[in-house]
Amino acid sequence: MTYGVLASGGPNCHLFSGCGFPAPGAEIFQFDAILSFSIGSLQFNISKVTFLLFLAVVLILGFFGYAFRKPKLVPRGAQSVGEMGYLFIRDGIVRETIGKGGDKFIPFLFTFFFMVWILNFWGIVPGAQIPVTSIFAIPVAFAVIVYLLWVPLGMIKQGPIGFFKNIMFPPGVPKAMYVLLTPIELISNLLVRPFTHAVRLFANMFAGHLLLATFSVAAFYLLSFSVIGLLGSAASFGLSILLTGFEAFIQGLQAYIFTLLAAVYIGSALHAEH
Repeated sequence: MTYGVLASGGPNCHLFSGCGFPAPGAEIFQFDAILSFSIGSLQFNISKVTFLLFLAVVLILGFFGYAFRKPKLVPRGAQSVGEMGYLFIRDGIVRETIGKGGDKFIPFLFTFFFMVWILNFWGIVPGAQIPVTSIFAIPVAFAVIVYLLWVPLGMIKQGPIGFFKNIMFPPGVPKAMYVLLTPIELISNLLVRPFTHAVRLFANMFAGHLLLATFSVAAFYLLSFSVIGLLGSAASFGLSILLTGFEAFIQGLQAYIFTLLAAVYIGSALHAEH
């Protein structure tokens, strides 16, 4: 992965070439349109990120459609993998946070988990090499979808007055504290919650990709016939491999955390005591 080397100094930019270290920056998250078209007055630009986003949708629909095309009582192959994924979401997230009453939301959360995971995973796939969720608009869109589900759901289940009352006046707190606590709770639940839901995913994917790109570029930049160059390049290359493995773990973990938080928010809408 040459990342910023090609953008900042070209393939001839090395330790003793006279150019400084081309540290990767925001340019590795920017992509030109690979396809542009217009519908009326609207201009559409399809970039690599857009392509990977739609490819993730196709892969998820294709795999699970294939896995459950002819379901059997004793699952094998793709069906077995698909059922393991379903049970992981149902038993490990939904029923742990919402209870059995949350089973109706399993398809929603199941889709979210695998969508976020695949979009994260693109960051270590050769040729893709960009976690789509490191583009801020994507986590924001996902967080907004969750927000537009649990807020109206809370109003329906608890009533509009009861919903805001439970948010603004948590039980077991001295009444005098409500003067300070009520505006904090209102802002925290309705404004900060969706913001942190998006930023948590974005920041982890952005930082991880930038760190991985930096060591990958360093391995390329330092490669030269010198002790410093060889040792530095080998160390950077080794760290790149280790970071790739660590990044794969973080990608799955962030998909789990995003889905878990979505389940917690839905649970809070269904059950005020949560």
